[in-house]
Amino acid sequence: MLDIQVPDFLEPVVNTFRYAPLAIQVAMVFIIIASLGTLLAYYSILRSRYRGYQRDKKLAFLHPKIDNLIIEEVLTNPTLLKDDVPVAHVQLNLEPFQELPLHKKWAREVLTERIIHFRRNVRGNMGELLRNLYLQLELDKDTMKKMRSGHWEKKVQALVEFTSMDMSIADVTILPLTNSRNRELRAAARHAYIKLSKNEPFKFFDVVTEPLLMWDQVELFRIITTTQNIAIPNFARWITYSANKSVVSFCLKLVVHYNQLPAVPAIVKLLETKDHYLRADAINCLGKLRVPDAEDKLIVMYSSQPLHCQIEILKAVGRISSGRHVDFLKQEFLHSTDFDLRKNAAKSLVKNEWTAKQVLEELLATANAENLRILKHCMNPLIKY
Repeated sequence: MLDIQVPDFLEPVVNTFRYAPLAIQVAMVFIIIASLGTLLAYYSILRSRYRGYQRDKKLAFLHPKIDNLIIEEVLTNPTLLKDDVPVAHVQLNLEPFQELPLHKKWAREVLTERIIHFRRNVRGNMGELLRNLYLQLELDKDTMKKMRSGHWEKKVQALVEFTSMDMSIADVTILPLTNSRNRELRAAARHAYIKLSKNEPFKFFDVVTEPLLMWDQVELFRIITTTQNIAIPNFARWITYSANKSVVSFCLKLVVHYNQLPAVPAIVKLLETKDHYLRADAINCLGKLRVPDAEDKLIVMYSSQPLHCQIEILKAVGRISSGRHVDFLKQEFLHSTDFDLRKNAAKSLVKNEWTAKQVLEELLATANAENLRILKHCMNPLIKY
């Protein structure tokens, strides 16, 4: 057995531990571990705060220098823009930027952040000049290194930088990331693909297997509808063939936004789906597109539908407002036992007022107290579906 030499000042402690009962020994071990863990945590916190303090100190020094250089050498330099030289070919004066510590990685990252910040707040030629600065300082190479990193955070950062600077990325690089298991990386890749792809910006709809979460849909919708010169396809393609229900639901929203009437046959076909949530989305879409030919089919299927589909059918009849189904709406308002059905039937009657004026006057004169309140509520023009 090894004979470990113990320093004299620790010998009383070791003897106390050696001859103490087992329970005391276990307690002493836990106390030592807890004490070391606490000291380690304090050290980690102090180290983190010190590094943050050092970074803030560096940024406080570097930010004004970078901002002044960008303003003086790019944004307010009158000699840069010439009629005979395209903006993309303008050669910037990079010498003042070489005074920055660009040999250090953190300084190059700060410079990239500031260029992106300025580019988000300018348009036109100034934005193109900032892109030139990013390329001529070869900051795109740093971004590409992040893109090849094994850490998903670095990949997300690279995608944001490429998107902000309108840099094209090969489909083979970005398309696999649109189906990543990491939610943030997946969302960033989808956004970047739509923004940057020059061929088929919606191609990832074909390969996506994970559901498009509601927040993903909101962000995608914002990017699609605000991206200039984006090639908008016929979304009936995915409504018909996609096996991903969230993609189909999202495409229905895009069909409404772009008023794609050629997609109506595919939407009508979707009414036969077994998924009643998707069916409700299809009914909602037909109503917002105001497709009168679908109205009769919706009325026929009404009685066999679950509640949320029935509500969407009532809303669709109000939006289409053909005036051909006033009697149906009246019957639902008077005889339905569900409050939501009565309310939406009343709202659709008001929407069909151009043919249902006499019916509404009759109901206002004969309705009971509750139905009268519903009618008056729905007749308020500020009340929407």
